[in-house]
Amino acid sequence: MPDWTYQPLRGIAGALLGVRRSRLAALRVLAWTGSLPGGGRVVARLLGHRHPPAHLAGAVRGVPVRNRLGAVVPPGVAWEAVRALPPLGAGLILVEPVTAADVPQIREAATGRRIPVLVRTEDPAVADALAPHVDAVLATPSGAGGELVRAESPSVDAAVRMLADPGRVVLATPGLLIEAGPGWFGRVMEAATPTVPALPLRDAVRGPAAGGRPWWGLMAGAVMAVAGIVAAAVALGPVLLWYDRAFLGMDRQALHAVNHHLVHFLRHDRITLAGTMVAIGVLYAGLAAGGMRRGWPWAREAYLASGCVGFVAELYLFAHGYAEPLHLVLTAVFLPMFVAATRRSSGGPRWTSLPEGPERERRRALTGQLLMVITGAGLFAGGVAVSAVGLTGVLVPSDVAFLGAGADALGSVNARLPSFVAHDRAGFGGALMAAATAITLLSAWGWRRGESWVWWTLALAAVAGFVPAVATHLSIGYVDLWHLAPVFVGMALTTTALTLSRPYLCARTMSAARSHVRSPG
Repeated sequence: MPDWTYQPLRGIAGALLGVRRSRLAALRVLAWTGSLPGGGRVVARLLGHRHPPAHLAGAVRGVPVRNRLGAVVPPGVAWEAVRALPPLGAGLILVEPVTAADVPQIREAATGRRIPVLVRTEDPAVADALAPHVDAVLATPSGAGGELVRAESPSVDAAVRMLADPGRVVLATPGLLIEAGPGWFGRVMEAATPTVPALPLRDAVRGPAAGGRPWWGLMAGAVMAVAGIVAAAVALGPVLLWYDRAFLGMDRQALHAVNHHLVHFLRHDRITLAGTMVAIGVLYAGLAAGGMRRGWPWAREAYLASGCVGFVAELYLFAHGYAEPLHLVLTAVFLPMFVAATRRSSGGPRWTSLPEGPERERRRALTGQLLMVITGAGLFAGGVAVSAVGLTGVLVPSDVAFLGAGADALGSVNARLPSFVAHDRAGFGGALMAAATAITLLSAWGWRRGESWVWWTLALAAVAGFVPAVATHLSIGYVDLWHLAPVFVGMALTTTALTLSRPYLCARTMSAARSHVRSPG
């Protein structure tokens, strides 16, 4: 569970349960998610957690750890911590202080652990009882020996400085994670990762970045955006192309004679689809130029996930026996670019990590992030609903009210008319799902201070997607409020999210030294 869900959960639970109980409730939610079959892997993938850099590996009291970043917790929450924190980046768990009464609880907590579990106790009998069940038993205080160090604040920079000593393990307390959010582990690992300066975009074509092939990703996004603009021009002009007329056996005048709202209805469907295509192009170009060029692995994966959703939705073309030739040509042109863009490469990371800045700014940005993820999830649900309508019922009640006729009435005039309308509907639903996937993952994974490209990508995609949809509905008089309510809600959420997040995402520093670009080695 990332910071933007953890902090609101803490606030709500705190108001209802009190601070101590709210912390336990939040940790239990994380533990429940991580303890489900495959839950840890899913959480790690969905939250963008990646393997720590090699130099963060080490050992503590003879126990090897892949990541010298861990947590120290009391026995009462050991079970929850052992299941909740590894998917989020913790490399070990220290439980202290452990007494004889805690032995059964610690044994249960350590069962099935994914990372080393250590305990501290001053009771030799407890040490003997737990030694077969945990990775190490410590008899000295956690700060002794200079090996285990507690992080005193949520400062990422301070944690990175402590990790610079290869013999030091940095431990976060539950209180720190409540304050900073479990995403703290990921932020520290990113800041500690050796990077090199990002290539200028014009040079990206000469060599691949770690997160994919940015030049091809940018070109694929441009192709999709141009295709959307062309589709909008057709919808605003002739509406039907030659293959549409051939499939229907009717031209625009004949459609207008059947129903004087039908041409406007087809135009509104196609302009909305065109706007979504432009939004997809903007999202792909942003992911490529802003994320993949700088080696963010999650940028490639967001690009890949969105594209896979879109290609699966291409099967809608065959659901009604009508495959548009230009649509197939676009797919044939886009597919090799997409494959080239998402190929893995061996280049190193090229991102920068800015200081976190004011805490109030960060918390406002977390609220914006949560709203943006909700928007993306809502758009995906809308895409599923539109696809289902296009594949089954063709028209919703507000469509019937606008047209003054249902699918059966259209079919009685021309048996192919319902299939033609449904084809457009299903195509829009698939495109909306692809765009929503990119929006959701970019918002969930890309929220970092100073990553202004994230803000601009989401803002431009929102304009491309929302404005044509509203404008075309208003222009043709299709103003059913229930029908447009999801669009208005999405616009409000997006505007609020981007307003709250702009100071954080678009932050700048004057000194290059503060950008924390680290050289390998």
